[in-house]
Amino acid sequence: MRALVLIFAFVFALFSAPGAQAKLQSVTLKVPGMTCPSCPFIVKKSLTRVDGVKSVKISLEKLTAWVEFDDAKTTLAKVMASTGNVGYPSELIK
Repeated sequence: MRALVLIFAFVFALFSAPGAQAKLQSVTLKVPGMTCPSCPFIVKKSLTRVDGVKSVKISLEKLTAWVEFDDAKTTLAKVMASTGNVGYPSELIK
């Protein structure tokens, strides 16, 4: 019984520690090079391949990409570099 209590306490401490939970960030990127119907698929695929990216929404009409990512696993620079690496440089919309 005592071992069970210790295990429970350890698991509780592990998951309540600072930094134990992902902190999701969301950004909107301007991707001016998206000019054809296949462009959004290429941009979305490049973004979803970045470790830590959780969600991507593309708007061909607005030439934007909304990206949600775990800042413990990736950075904004890596997210933006992923679009540039496939020929679609992006800019952060403020």
